[in-house]
Amino acid sequence: MKKVINSKNAPKAIGPYSQAILSGNTLYVSGQLPIDPKTNLMPKTIEEQTKQSLDNILNIVHEAGFELTDIVKCQVYLKDLNDFSKMNEVYANFFYEHKPARVAFEVARLPKDALVEIDAIAVK
Repeated sequence: MKKVINSKNAPKAIGPYSQAILSGNTLYVSGQLPIDPKTNLMPKTIEEQTKQSLDNILNIVHEAGFELTDIVKCQVYLKDLNDFSKMNEVYANFFYEHKPARVAFEVARLPKDALVEIDAIAVK
């Protein structure tokens, strides 16, 4: 059984997709841009954008009844791979001791000219 998950504490989808889909005990979180759901604005720096994208993911994860430690995989899309170390520092602090599997790579362009977009998979 599949269930659409939407959180008011994360930005609305900017296209024809859901914030997340729960299928069985697995939650698939769509790529989260660093948009503050309260202001609909993006912060400027890669550090602030990384934190906002991760906060958006966590809010969706919580909406589905999952926890941070249920996140098993993330994909990080960077506008500029030169931002990798700055993004990685924020990412490491966010997840602290929990270390999901991850891939990070540079892309030509992201929606709304964001510096980063992150998606996630969580399993109970």
